[in-house]
Amino acid sequence: MIVQNPGAGSPFLLLGDHAGRAIPPELGDLGVPAAEMDRHIAWDIGVAGLGARLAEALDATFISQTVSRLVIDCNRDPARADAICEVSDGTAVPGNAGLSPAERLRRIETVFAPYHAAIAAELDARAGRPTVVVALHSFTPAMGGQARPWRFGVLHMGNSAFSDAMLARLRAEPDAGPVGDNEPYRMDTVDFTVPHHAMRRGLDYLELEVRQDLIAEAAGQGEVAERLARLLPLALADVTGQAGSKRS
Repeated sequence: MIVQNPGAGSPFLLLGDHAGRAIPPELGDLGVPAAEMDRHIAWDIGVAGLGARLAEALDATFISQTVSRLVIDCNRDPARADAICEVSDGTAVPGNAGLSPAERLRRIETVFAPYHAAIAAELDARAGRPTVVVALHSFTPAMGGQARPWRFGVLHMGNSAFSDAMLARLRAEPDAGPVGDNEPYRMDTVDFTVPHHAMRRGLDYLELEVRQDLIAEAAGQGEVAERLARLLPLALADVTGQAGSKRS
């Protein structure tokens, strides 16, 4: 886990549940071939670089999980069976098969819990300050043989004025579309981070999906970060009249 720019002044708290693909040494390679660890099953491609650049541009804190989602998915309730998957998009994960309760608990205690404790601590420290939680994810251009034409997707559940504002801002960009509303996924009870940390505290949020081919390389990460650094404060102003702080 990395906490970049802790205590920063921006109202935006950036999160990367699946930003890394590291595996703790004691777990070996989980039985997964190295080439498979380059795929989306192991991490959200491009999010680490995107989040780091966006944090710098906005003077925002970015909390990112460096451990692979194949070890434990930090955007799932750890009580769910699929928080530690035995098969992911057709790829077997032998190191996850038949885990004992003690083995599952160790992953929760060493990977999942510290990440979410860091988010909670940052939010506690910001108590009384305007805060919008921004969860960054990326998605594959195709899945199950079906093309996913969206360049960005805004995921939400229930009322989220900031999500609505950011969706409108992205759709107003002449070269940003198509932009999906709850595409390529719907936010639902499977999601953990935003409901647990933002909605439970009554904070507004954005769960943003970016198509992976747009941010797979550093140049694309910079371009998307520049766009988001411009649009996020504008969307906040649309909702509150108060723009997010930026470095001069």
